[in-house]
Amino acid sequence: MPIAPTAGGRRLPRRGRARDLALAVVSAALTVPLLSVPSDAARTTAPRTGFEVSGGARWTGQSEEASLLAGLARSGDRVSVRRIGTTARGRPLRLVRIGSAGPDALTVLLVCGQHGDEPAAREACLSTVRDLAYATDARTRALLARTEILVVPTANPDGLAAGTRANGDGVDINRDHLALRGAEARAVAAVLRDHEPEVIEDVHEYAATAPYYDEDLLVLWPRNPNTEEWLHDEARALALDRVRPAAEKAGFDTGVYGVWTDPATGRPVKRSAGDGQERLLRNIAGLTHAVGLLTESRTDALSAEERADPALNARRRVTSQLVALDALFRYADEQRASIAAATAASRAAGAADRGPVFLAGSDEGVPEPGDTLTDPPCGYRLTKEQFAGVRDELALHAVTSRPDGDGVYVPLRQPARKLIPLLLDGRAAYHLTNGQPDTAC
Repeated sequence: MPIAPTAGGRRLPRRGRARDLALAVVSAALTVPLLSVPSDAARTTAPRTGFEVSGGARWTGQSEEASLLAGLARSGDRVSVRRIGTTARGRPLRLVRIGSAGPDALTVLLVCGQHGDEPAAREACLSTVRDLAYATDARTRALLARTEILVVPTANPDGLAAGTRANGDGVDINRDHLALRGAEARAVAAVLRDHEPEVIEDVHEYAATAPYYDEDLLVLWPRNPNTEEWLHDEARALALDRVRPAAEKAGFDTGVYGVWTDPATGRPVKRSAGDGQERLLRNIAGLTHAVGLLTESRTDALSAEERADPALNARRRVTSQLVALDALFRYADEQRASIAAATAASRAAGAADRGPVFLAGSDEGVPEPGDTLTDPPCGYRLTKEQFAGVRDELALHAVTSRPDGDGVYVPLRQPARKLIPLLLDGRAAYHLTNGQPDTAC
């Protein structure tokens, strides 16, 4: 599907004065309220992050994060925090739960700071957790009564400590959501399996390339061609019709992640990123039946003032992410019926075992014939040795199997139908093992 040009074929103008005004307001409280402004009492009693205390002059330390989350968990029954893994360097991976976990609740997952050198993403999530924990207004309380909000505030603690994109073993976590070799991706996979979130936001930052690729906030949806149409359309509408307009209204320029545009016309020039790779969290979201959203705030200074004052740059980056999060929560609350219908239909489609499976490609065009399983196999047979090597990964991906002679049989007729060939077919780019296709249905 082609990318829509910005602002009807012309690039949106920079709104520097509007942004400066927004930042001036934000600099006092260093937060964008979620859904509505917290009460004065909540502002007085709510703890603040290290980033907020410093006015954006430094990022919140990991010990400060631990204290903040522990305090929120003790403050009442609205928030719980648990350890979901441990990194190679011994640092905890935490999951925060806020709101309702009832059978009719919609589940929203935020995964923040997969790359350790993108700290503004994490700061936005930390202050969001705090704001939700202390919110007293009716609208936010209603949201929390019917929504389970899960947050992984620091998805890459080792990378954050080192200031590196990768984790402590040099692995890019956002390229590990299929193979699940690292503790970080495994922890996220377990959350996807156990909580089955209907909406997932992956919060990042990016380095701009002026003048073709330098918007304040970029968005994208799952582009893997195996994403069911209902989910794809919901996710694309969230990105383009909800998040972008909200950010622009707040004074931020927006664009589509990976798409370079002509500054004179706003027309796409080329795509440099944002494909359909199944190992990215954004695309795994679609393959696991969730409405996925990627947001990327611009790290580079926008002005001489930001170059002179790094805190101003940091506040702008965090604020743009907070605006996006506010739009996400509004969307989830208002569109929960259509979201639930789309995710349920996606799961049911896998169990129905109909239609092609694509081993490569994206939503922008028809995959190559060699990348299309027009008539997919009934399943894949694995030897005992093969299964031993991928048993844990299949379980984390919620893939079921059954004994088959001396080995194991993985049927396609299950909700993970379109994910299974990407894991087990030797023709898939990132397959875990080369299973034997069973065509004798």
